[in-house]
Amino acid sequence: MSTGKRVLLTGASGFIAAHVLKILVAEGFWIRATVRSDAKAKAIAAVYPDAVKNGQLEFGIVEDIAAPHAHDKVVVADPPLDYVLHTASPFHMNVQDPKKDMLDPAVNGTRGLLESVKQHAPSVKRVVITSSFASILNADKLSPPWPGKVYSEDDWNPITWEKALTDPSNTYRGSKTFAEKAGWDFVKTEKPNFDLVTLCPPMVFGPIINDQTLASLNTSNQRINGYLSGQLTAVAPTGVHLWIDVRDLALAHVRALTIPEAGGNRFFTLADGIYTNQDICDILRKHFPEVKDRVPEGKPGAGLGLKEGEYFVGDNSKSKKILGLTYRGLEESVVDTAKSILELEKKSA
Repeated sequence: MSTGKRVLLTGASGFIAAHVLKILVAEGFWIRATVRSDAKAKAIAAVYPDAVKNGQLEFGIVEDIAAPHAHDKVVVADPPLDYVLHTASPFHMNVQDPKKDMLDPAVNGTRGLLESVKQHAPSVKRVVITSSFASILNADKLSPPWPGKVYSEDDWNPITWEKALTDPSNTYRGSKTFAEKAGWDFVKTEKPNFDLVTLCPPMVFGPIINDQTLASLNTSNQRINGYLSGQLTAVAPTGVHLWIDVRDLALAHVRALTIPEAGGNRFFTLADGIYTNQDICDILRKHFPEVKDRVPEGKPGAGLGLKEGEYFVGDNSKSKKILGLTYRGLEESVVDTAKSILELEKKSA
């Protein structure tokens, strides 16, 4: 492997990380991928046998990213690491206590990783963290959807710790906001050798790769699967209508590692234009006649039912300018996602 391209990828079995890993392997990076178990490592190794065999890809087990010193060992490599890509989020099967089960682990997971890098991997030049539009969005302005507002990297979710304890949606948004802020605060106060980049995607659609199962679909793709499978029998309200294709987001992660000007920046990574659940159903009914009877018809072509200027949008110009991104359109993304879901459906039948 070429020197200067050695990266730690956390949360490697995740939906976004699977696409990031595919690009890293193709571009000749040496990768240490962290997962929660040996079984997850073996599943990924089976997808990249050559990379494992030639020593390009190896694995580290981190069962709980929020545990103290969780990353102390995996950040140490010989030759040493150049970059860290942090896509992992704390794992919650059942959130009983929002503070203990979600908010504290999110903040401690981010801060703990950065402390491990600072203490044990001084060669690391840059850390890229997967954040979320949840850290940008003002949820009090979702209904009606903040007419005329253009969200950008300058916006921060104004959520308080107290509000984050009130319900699961606020807990999730709070965890993403406080974790990202913890990253920026760490760099400011600790002045490590590395700079920081954060990426803030909204809904993430796109094909499933690396032999993931229907049960492990990310939240955004569960929506497409719900319509394809007939589980969702009506066109639901859209909620957040901003989105990105996972392949574009994965490329953003890799470019954020190596483009010098990206350092110290937050990027709002999102596709041009908006999507609605009605749009998704329209696309599925058009391209997949074999499941047309399962997909609700709704009101074809109705979209959001609002005029331009009557709902918030996002500004992706910074990601285009600095990271050189061009974004896929909704039709391509939904069709490719649906194809991959239907393939999985066939396999599991």
